[in-house]
Amino acid sequence: MKLRRFALVLTGFGLLAASSTTAATAAAAPGSAVAAAATTCWNSVVWPTKANVVDTVDVTARKPPAPVSPPYVYSKFFASRFMDRWYLAWNAAGTQYYAFGLFLLGSNLYRQTTVLSGGSPAQSKAVRVGTGWASFKSIATSNYPLKGSRPAYLYGLNSNGNLYRYAPNGAGYRSAGSFAGFRGFKTMTMISEERTYDTLLMTTTAGALYTIHIPTTASAKPVVKLIRKSGWAAYESLVVNKCGVNGATIIIAVDHDTQSGYQYGFSKFNGTATAMTSYGKVPVVFNGLNHTSQIGFQFILLGE
Repeated sequence: MKLRRFALVLTGFGLLAASSTTAATAAAAPGSAVAAAATTCWNSVVWPTKANVVDTVDVTARKPPAPVSPPYVYSKFFASRFMDRWYLAWNAAGTQYYAFGLFLLGSNLYRQTTVLSGGSPAQSKAVRVGTGWASFKSIATSNYPLKGSRPAYLYGLNSNGNLYRYAPNGAGYRSAGSFAGFRGFKTMTMISEERTYDTLLMTTTAGALYTIHIPTTASAKPVVKLIRKSGWAAYESLVVNKCGVNGATIIIAVDHDTQSGYQYGFSKFNGTATAMTSYGKVPVVFNGLNHTSQIGFQFILLGE
């Protein structure tokens, strides 16, 4: 990826930081003044293909959705069956950028690092950090980046109906509790990472959309809230990016069967009272094994 384009991606996540449109921005009716401001919001989508390369595209939030450019090939990668978001970072001199994150391949959990330099092709490397992940359908991480404030958790949705939580432990992870009652759930992504809680956005096989609010205290139980009763059954990937500073969220939901993505804007998540706008089908072929977001490591998700 060219450095100039990468800098553009990073800039796009913060464009509404000074906006007065607050949490309703992404969910405003198309054509309104608030919706016009929302066109500066982005989804940045990354996915591994069957050819073991990683593609990426940036999509402006508007109706209809507008790709900034055609999909761009990052580098050779790995045939992951599920991949968590790519955290973007850079060195102090601004001469080298890189992405890091977790993915599932077979029965193992890996951490990847992809180095992006202006004068040479991107290079991806992966290190195995866990075994015994064959029965996990989906993973998601929180990354509250304030030093000493709280753990950066890893969550795993298991086919046995449990949601597991893990905390970093050296190069790997240790158990930090589990929660029953998730057998009917299909996929998930992180939408909030606050000092005292994380919030996951989850779909069910029947097509419902829920938030799962999980306090960071060890003994606390998740709070499950219905967002929509139906309409989400076709989607295997949820690509989330923050819009502004007050919690508005932009999502591209990807149907792997048709290789199609659809963009949605959400206000602050609040059960069935959550405002949602459908921006429509994204004119991109999402031909990945799975799809996730790219986001600067210092940008905290505040969707709930």
